[in-house]
Amino acid sequence: MALREIIILPDKRLRLVSEPVKRIDAGVHKLVQDMFETMYAAPGIGLAGIQIGVAKRVVVMDLSKKEEDHKPLVFINPEITWTSDEKTTYEEGCLSIPEYYEEVERPERVKVKYLDLDGKAHEIEAKGLFATCIQHEVDHTNGVLFIDHISKLKRDRVTKKFIKAAKTAGNKTARTAKQVEA
Repeated sequence: MALREIIILPDKRLRLVSEPVKRIDAGVHKLVQDMFETMYAAPGIGLAGIQIGVAKRVVVMDLSKKEEDHKPLVFINPEITWTSDEKTTYEEGCLSIPEYYEEVERPERVKVKYLDLDGKAHEIEAKGLFATCIQHEVDHTNGVLFIDHISKLKRDRVTKKFIKAAKTAGNKTARTAKQVEA
């Protein structure tokens, strides 16, 4: 297992639509292990492959409480097949948009079909936090971020903040490189 770097807004890769997994092989198993290690270390409750720069439709989640044993969930090629008319609102955050949280309204219940790590097909109904989290992560596989579900004003404000932070970090890196050359 290896800890992977989580890519951060405004990285354009976050907007890529991930490719379906064609074969569940040792590489996919390694990816899933790395994703869990990265997610737990962050710490977070969900992670999509694209968040570590791998444009594959792979999602890992663990909604267990800190004092509970881990309950890891793996979704290969997840697809939301049904959403309820009833809505619910949760405060969402994202490992790719650190330290920013916002209320997001989503369907209260969803049905999701997916493959497990053995390639077996499943369809489940999720509700509550589980439904919110799986919708959030499936959005990632489609190049959608949770901030796309908030007002344009708030989205523009947070995007500008992260663009400015990336430029500042880039300038510090450039200065450090110049100092090393000198």
